[in-house]
Order: sequence, then structure tokens, then C-alpha cells
Amino acid sequence: MKKVSIIGSGFSSIAASCYLAKYGFDVTVYEKNDSIGGRARQLKKDGFTFDMGPTWYWMPDVFEKFFSDFNKKPSDYYLLNKLNPAYSVYFDVQDYITIVDNLEEIATTFDEIEKGSGKKLKKFINQAQNNYEIAIKDLVYKPGESIFELVTPKTVGKLNQFLSTVSKDVRKVFKNKRLQSILEFPVLFLGAKPSNTPSFYNFMNYADFGLGTWHPKGGMYEVVNGMLSLAKSLGVEFKVNSDVQKIAVVKNKTVGIWVNDYLIKSDIVLSGADYAHTEKLLPESKRQYNDSYWNKKTFAPSSLLFYVGLNKPIKNVDHHTLFFDTDFDEHASSIYDVPEWPQKPLFYASFPSKTDNSVAPEGKEAAIFLIPLAPGINDSDNIRKVYFEKIINRLEVLTKQKIQKDILFVESFGVNDFVNDYNSYKGNAYGLANTLLQTAFLRPKLKSKKVEGMYFTGQLTVPGPGVPPSLISGKLSAELIKKYELN
Repeated sequence: MKKVSIIGSGFSSIAASCYLAKYGFDVTVYEKNDSIGGRARQLKKDGFTFDMGPTWYWMPDVFEKFFSDFNKKPSDYYLLNKLNPAYSVYFDVQDYITIVDNLEEIATTFDEIEKGSGKKLKKFINQAQNNYEIAIKDLVYKPGESIFELVTPKTVGKLNQFLSTVSKDVRKVFKNKRLQSILEFPVLFLGAKPSNTPSFYNFMNYADFGLGTWHPKGGMYEVVNGMLSLAKSLGVEFKVNSDVQKIAVVKNKTVGIWVNDYLIKSDIVLSGADYAHTEKLLPESKRQYNDSYWNKKTFAPSSLLFYVGLNKPIKNVDHHTLFFDTDFDEHASSIYDVPEWPQKPLFYASFPSKTDNSVAPEGKEAAIFLIPLAPGINDSDNIRKVYFEKIINRLEVLTKQKIQKDILFVESFGVNDFVNDYNSYKGNAYGLANTLLQTAFLRPKLKSKKVEGMYFTGQLTVPGPGVPPSLISGKLSAELIKKYELN
């Protein structure tokens, strides 16, 4: 039985481990931190529970497909609730839009803001659904080995959608700036500005308005626990506090990994850790991509996150609440054009205790705040304090309440932590953005071109950023290993 060592234990690594065990490999996962889950770790403090990484559960069909590959269902491992409302968006004091859980009512909301836009929205989402079905059935489950993966009878007619952008398409149809912001928002999950994201990716609007927003009871970490349980039942071993220091290569073949100063012999190495960091664990001559390559790439944002325990419930907010009361383009420019701290940051807040009483003590509120930032930006405790003050002051004004006296504690996580905890390139939070020139076969490869037995998975490779794409990436890398190594 061939032995596979997997570096890192994020969603893509655990997914890959399940498939590889099913295919008959002997699989062990090595995690440098003290808990499984990679960026999807959990913080517990004083009776509060926070998801430290992903908080949105979108594209439930991808999770269903993953578990069904093992004759299981998500409900075998965790309880899902569809959120209604899905989220709300603040634009000013008492000026907010609530997105409910069905397209009919969302269209009515659009009509109230811009006459005739409800009908246009349905047509727009219909096209987005068509793109979603093509993406899921024809594109994202391809390993990115060739341009010809993109050329199918269904995609040939969509060529113009790879040449235009989401932003252009939205603004052609909808004139109200608030509606434009709401329709451009889902693309941020792909890590690039809507003005740089191909129109085809409007399938994210169908993921939003068509498939809805869900919440696993207990938080996203329950998904990690479910996948972990599945992997262990298939025979996968997991080792925490196991820092991989080097990948051993003899001639042009991987022979193992050095973990905590010990050589673990392996026939195959799969890394779900940061791609740029992983290649630095290889001899220099065996690396596919140098610093210059990574420097030229468009990375998805980093983030400054705050995990806050509050002594009382917060009013006038939903489970997911977006604060778009400042200029979207200015903030985007500070991430992608001239990297700097944004003067007036947009931010996102999650109040999971609004719908899940397991994550905060009774009568209290768990809050997570996220500010998207340029990767590689200067990070310090003093800067974090300034920005926490900024967003809390705005939250108080917009939602018309005082909460600062009710803050029990604040924990933060920023660029420096992404580097230290995840070896993340420039402290990016979401991987490599899905721009036109960073799509499918143009992304870093799942299979090393220079080292036999060396493979990669996760958000810097195919298909891209986000939790559902990470599950898919794990499957794709496992299938390649099966194709090339199982003999």
C-alpha cells in the first residue's frame, strides 16, 4: 500500500485524505497547529465559540456531492439551517437592505428600490443559474491540466462572458448603486474586484439568491468535525503539532517529509498548505514558481478579524450583516491598486448567536468582524486597536445603539497571524484571486512538473478560493494521484 503524507489539515487536505483512503492509499495528515481545520479553526473563550475562518455556508450542493461520494449525507454529521434573512446590508443610518431566502421576495425588494429591476433580476439570476450549472457540471471538477478543459459545447457560446466583467454586466442592467453593490458582493468570495472578474462568474449570484445562505449548528467547525469523522472512519491518521520542515527529494522523486526533525518516509506528498511556502520546503532546483512569479500574481485579500464577546444581544443586525456605508471602489483600490490601510473600510459582521444559541452564553452575543485588507500590509497591535475603534463607532451610529460598555473581550487575528499560523504568502486570507489570467489551467498546477510524487491542493491552485472550491480541489488532487501513482 502506497503511503501518502499530507501537509496541512484545511478543507482541501481533509477532502483529499478521504478520497485517497477510499482509493486504497495509506494516508497521514500532518498539521503544524494544535487543532485540525487549517484556517477553519475554532476559538473558545468564556463560554463563547467563534469560527476563526470561514463563516458563510454557500453552495450546499457541493457539500452534498462530497459526502455522497462516500454514501453519506451532511445530515449524518451536522445540522443545517437555511438563514432567513440570508443577510442584510447597511448603506447609512436606517438605510439598509435585507436579503431574504427566496428570489420572489428579493425581486420585490429590488422593485421597491428601482422600478422594473425585479423582472431584470429574475432574468439576470436565470443566466447566473445557467452559468452555475455549466461551472459545476463542466468546469470546476476539471484538474486544470489543459486549456481544452474549458472548451465544451456549452462553454463555446459563453466566450464573450470571459471577455467582459461582472461589474460591467451588473451596471448595464441595474442603475441603483446599492443594488449594484449587492450584486457585486458575492464575487468578493472569488478574491478579486468585480471589475476584474469575468462575467461568467456571475454564477455566484445564483449561489447567493438561488441556493441561499445556510448555517451549520455549532458553526463551520462542525463541517470540519464531520469531515474529520469521515476521514478517520476511512482509516486516515491525523497528527497535530507536526511542523513540516522539509520535503525530502532523491533524484527527482519525493521520498518523504521532515517533521519535527524526523524523516517520515512517503511515496507521495500532497500539500494543502500555502503553495508558495510548500515549494520553499523543496530544494531550490525543484521549485516550479519563484518569488518573481508569486509577486506578479493577484492575491485575494488578507483580513483583520475581531472575535468579540458581548454582554447583551445586539439590536438591528442579522446573523450576517455587511456595512457598505463607505465607498466600495476606494476600499478595493486600497487592496488591489495601491496597497495601504483603507481610510474608510467596508466591513462584515457575523452574529452567529442570533440563530445559534450554542455559540454564546444565554443573554450574551458572539460577534465576528472582518475588514478585507491588502496582503503584505504592515500589521501591529496599535493599528488593530485604531481599526476596531473605527468599525465599532460606525456600527453604533448605523444601528443606533451603544455597545462599547458591553464588550467583555476582544481577540484579533490579522496579516501577521496568517503568516505565522498558516505560512500564508504575504498573509493572504483567501488564496489566489480568480481573474481571467488566473482561471483553471492558468493557475498553479495540482501536480508538480519537477518532482515525481509531489502534488498540491487548496486555494492557491485549482479551482480557487472558498470552502466549496477547496472540497473540489481535494477531490481533483486525489484523482490525479490515483491516475498517476496507483499501479
